[in-house]
Amino acid sequence: MDLDLALVRAFVATARTLHFGRAAAELNTSQQALSKRIARLEKLLAVRLFERQGGTRLSEAGERFLPAAREALVAGERAIAAVTGAGPVVRIDTWGHLYAPMRTVADAVQELGPVRWEPSPGRDWSSVAGALLRGDTDLGFGRVHPLPDGRDAGLTQRLVRLEPVDAVVSPSHPLAGAHALRPADLRGSVLWCPAELSRLDFLGRFADEFRITRRHDGPNLGLDHLVQHLRTEPDGFTLFPADAPLPDHTRLRCIPLVEPTPLYAWSLAWRESSRHPLLDTLLRGFTEAGRSRRWLDYTPQRDWLPDIDHPKLTVRQAL
Repeated sequence: MDLDLALVRAFVATARTLHFGRAAAELNTSQQALSKRIARLEKLLAVRLFERQGGTRLSEAGERFLPAAREALVAGERAIAAVTGAGPVVRIDTWGHLYAPMRTVADAVQELGPVRWEPSPGRDWSSVAGALLRGDTDLGFGRVHPLPDGRDAGLTQRLVRLEPVDAVVSPSHPLAGAHALRPADLRGSVLWCPAELSRLDFLGRFADEFRITRRHDGPNLGLDHLVQHLRTEPDGFTLFPADAPLPDHTRLRCIPLVEPTPLYAWSLAWRESSRHPLLDTLLRGFTEAGRSRRWLDYTPQRDWLPDIDHPKLTVRQAL
């Protein structure tokens, strides 16, 4: 039995969207042509891959076929790249977008030479973990933390950067004139969160650790929305990685935090059972960038990391 990758691609697109029209648009074909490809694949495999009554959903056979189908497409792309000499594409999903994760990836890329990157935004760590497990992406980059019910089982992570965190306040905040602040100094202020606090593991743990009881969260409406609130709330603050860029027009104050300095842990994540052929090269690139830029400096007496991030330091010591 020979699998036609065009048929497999039609199946994977339809499985992702669970909608024949949207899948056809994604593949730049007609819905009729897409349906014919799915029918040919089902005839070839002698199973029904989709249930079509009451909407489109995967059949049991379709659920079993999907992970291997995704891997077949990736293998096909790598085979073509090997022949054309273009090199394999590295698909990387990032999250924590207000903190500009791609600036760290870009610095590491400089150490790697020509690598074809295909970046994509992920909603959060939970959604990127799902994409890694399904084979929809090769790497994830952001802050990794344990997921409920072991949903991240089968994934491996590598700490690549510990970034100091600043307090960001409006010019009218009572502490706006300080050259540095301790986290405890912020207890009388309101922590403004750029999304629902349940999705912001680091901010939640920071607030618990330093007893920041006044917290305000809501939907993620972007950086400008967060900045607007901070400007109009004289007792509000948020946290921002020290090297992450804030637009010049914000007129906000970024104040270093000390005694201790909170560190934001950036990590790479991947599925160990489906390692990208360039993974070891990529890890070396991040390691070299980290050494030259001192990304992994950590002093327990000076710095603060959430307890769940401490195990990541063991891997750091081995680099």
